[in-house]
Amino acid sequence: MITYIIILFIIGYLCIALEHPLKVDKTATALTLGMLMWVLYAVGADTIVPDIAGAKFQQYVSENPSLYQQGENKQALSYVCNVDLVEHLGDIAQTVLFLLGAMTIVELIDVHDGFTVITSRIHTRKRRKLLWIMTWLTFFLSAVLDNLTTTIVMLTLLRKFVPHKRERWIYAGTIILAANSGGAWSPIGDVTTILLWANGNVTVSALVKFVLLPSVVSVLLPTLIVSRKLKGRLPEPIKNDVQRSDLRNGDKLFIFILGVGGLIFVPVFKTITHLPPFLGILLVLGVLWVVTELLYNGRLRKQKQQYRIPKVISRVDMPSILFFLGILMAVAVLQSTGVLATLANVLDTHVHDVYIINTLLGALSSVIDNVPMVAGVMGMYPIADPTVSGYAANFVVDGHFWGLLSYCAGVGGSLLIIGSASGVIAMGIEKINFGWYLKKFSGLALLGYLLGIGIYILEHWLFG
Repeated sequence: MITYIIILFIIGYLCIALEHPLKVDKTATALTLGMLMWVLYAVGADTIVPDIAGAKFQQYVSENPSLYQQGENKQALSYVCNVDLVEHLGDIAQTVLFLLGAMTIVELIDVHDGFTVITSRIHTRKRRKLLWIMTWLTFFLSAVLDNLTTTIVMLTLLRKFVPHKRERWIYAGTIILAANSGGAWSPIGDVTTILLWANGNVTVSALVKFVLLPSVVSVLLPTLIVSRKLKGRLPEPIKNDVQRSDLRNGDKLFIFILGVGGLIFVPVFKTITHLPPFLGILLVLGVLWVVTELLYNGRLRKQKQQYRIPKVISRVDMPSILFFLGILMAVAVLQSTGVLATLANVLDTHVHDVYIINTLLGALSSVIDNVPMVAGVMGMYPIADPTVSGYAANFVVDGHFWGLLSYCAGVGGSLLIIGSASGVIAMGIEKINFGWYLKKFSGLALLGYLLGIGIYILEHWLFG
C-alpha cells in the first residue's frame, strides 16, 4: 500500500506542476491528492500502522480496552483516525489559521489604499536609483508581508514609473529576487518560514542573526550587476488620479500603521507568551476588527461596507489557503507511513552533510513548490533533543540545518521564474517569458544563492 501512496503522491505532484497545460487548478488537485492519500492510508492501516507506529500503536490499544475485542484492522484504523489524523490536523490547522489571519490583515490594508503611504513617496526618475529603491523596498516589505502580496504591490507601482514593458521586466526580475530573499529571514515573511517558526524549528533571533546577511547578499550582488546596465532617466510617470477609496490620507495611514504594526507584533507575542503564532495573529485580527467597527460606527459611518472586515474577508485568496491544506495533508501521510523517515535515512547515508542537502533542496524548490517541500523535510527530520552532539546537533532548535533550510527554500525559488509565487505572479502580470528570465536572471540568482550559502557557512564557522 505504501507503494501506491508514493505513486499517487508523484502523480498528484506532477499534476500540480503541470497546472497550466492540464488546465486544472492546483488547489483542486492538492485537495483531491491529500484526501485520497488518507483514504489509501486508512485502507492499508492494518499492514502499515503496526510496523511504523510500533510501541505507540500498542500503547494506544492498551489505553482503549474497547479495542481488545476488535480485529487488528479496526484497531489500526482507529489509531489512524484518532491519533495520526488528529495530531497532524492540529498542526496543519495552526498554519492555515495563521495564513487566514495574516492575509485578511493584508487585504484590510490594501482595501484602504494603505500601501500608498509608501509608494506615493517615491519621486526619483533615475533608472539606477529607482532599481535600488524598488529592490530594498521589496526586500524589507516582504519580510512583513508575504512575497506574493509584496510582488503585486511593487509591480503595480512599477507600471507608474516604467512605461516600456521590456524595461519593466528588468525591474520585475529584481523584484522577484528581492521578494524571495526578503521573506527568507523573517518568521512571517514566507509560508516556509511560517511553517518552521510555528513548528518551533527556528526562533526569530536565530533567523535574523544567521539568515538576514545571506539573504541581503543573495539580492545585493545580482542587483549590483543589473544596475550597471541601467543609465539615464525615465520619462515622467503616468498620471493616475483614480482612488480606490474615499478615505482621507490620515485614515489610510492609520490603517497601515495598525495593520503592519500588528503583523510585526506577532513574533513579539510568541516570544513573550510562548503561545503558538496563530493565536497572536488572530488576536491582532480581532483588535483590528474591533477598531475598524468603532471607526465605521463613528465618524466614518457613511463609508461603504466594502471597508469592513466581513467584506474584506471575501477578498482573501481562499484557493491558496485550501491548496496549503491539501498539500500539507498529503505530506502528513508520507510522514505517518514512514516514507519521509526512509528518505532522510538515504540522504544521511549517502550525503551526510547538512549544507549539501540544503543546497540541493533549495535548487529543487525552483522546480517544485517550496511549501510541501519544507513540510516534507520537517517530517523527514524531527527536532533533535538539545543534549545531542555531533551530526544530530544540526537538527536541534535553531540548528544549522533549519536556518539554512529557511534560506535555501526561499531564495532557491528565484532560480527559475516558476519556482516561487512571486515569479508566477510576475509572469501573469507582466507576461515575462520563461526563457527570458532563464537567460537574464537565473544565472544571477544562482550566483547570489550560492554566495549567500557561503556567507551562512562562514557565519556559523565564526560565531557558532
